[in-house]
Amino acid sequence: MNRVPLIDRNATTDQRKALLNDIHAAFGATPNMFRAVANSTAALKSMWSAFGALGAGVIEPKLAEQIAVAVADRNACEYCLAAHTALGRKAGASAEEMRLAQTGGSADAKTQAALHFALQLVVDRGQVRDADVQDLRKAGFGDEEIVEIVAHVALNLFTNYVNVALAVPVDFPAVKLRSAA
Repeated sequence: MNRVPLIDRNATTDQRKALLNDIHAAFGATPNMFRAVANSTAALKSMWSAFGALGAGVIEPKLAEQIAVAVADRNACEYCLAAHTALGRKAGASAEEMRLAQTGGSADAKTQAALHFALQLVVDRGQVRDADVQDLRKAGFGDEEIVEIVAHVALNLFTNYVNVALAVPVDFPAVKLRSAA
């Protein structure tokens, strides 16, 4: 059972309603995660604007969703795993690509490097080495992409923590966790 109310976009403040209406328009529904976060207008603004900003970044949507799935699986966030698996499929990833991403795997070496780095950030709480960043450069990532990978990980930590801590009910097709500790 969720630990905070799920805000109804039709029965809230004008500011929250406007944000939730934008989210509803983007998804064709209002995902429970955003309804939970809407308990704080500031948190909802922050989360939604971060999704928008990173969505307009240089990291391709497919890779962004693979990163999200890897981080979600590592953090045992069933909500984000389900949501980002579905979004990854919409972004062109195969079921196998999304399954591999759960444990940081990919048949593509460049994607593999990004997922490895993303999971290093999570496991080591950002305490990566110079060589780890150099490995991303060797794989073909530039500085803008490297910073965005870090930003995607940070955003996904935010969403993972919201969904796990607040026990947000999953409203996407369930996906089985693979590697969460």
